[in-house]
Amino acid sequence: MEKPNLDYINQLANGDESIKNELISVIKSEFPIEKEEYYNFLKNKEFKKIEENVHKIKHKISILGLENSYGIANEFEHNLRNLSLHRQEDFDKILIVISDYIETI
Repeated sequence: MEKPNLDYINQLANGDESIKNELISVIKSEFPIEKEEYYNFLKNKEFKKIEENVHKIKHKISILGLENSYGIANEFEHNLRNLSLHRQEDFDKILIVISDYIETI
């Protein structure tokens, strides 16, 4: 599985450490909440809410340079519209990778 990175964040920050730190801070504060909401919605099979949550998380996947994972998340999001959980296991693995990564940055 691909590994998260800060390449895009560094590009956005353009050498400004305060911007870089702010972007990282936003990810570190929002992602755990969104992940927890995802699992709660999943537990209750609230497909529309799961879909909305996956959409939010998908942006963080992109920001962390996970191009293949973004495709998986996008496919999962579309599947949820059809009340299908196909690709959920793959999406869950992505969440673990991101969780582990944000603990190190």
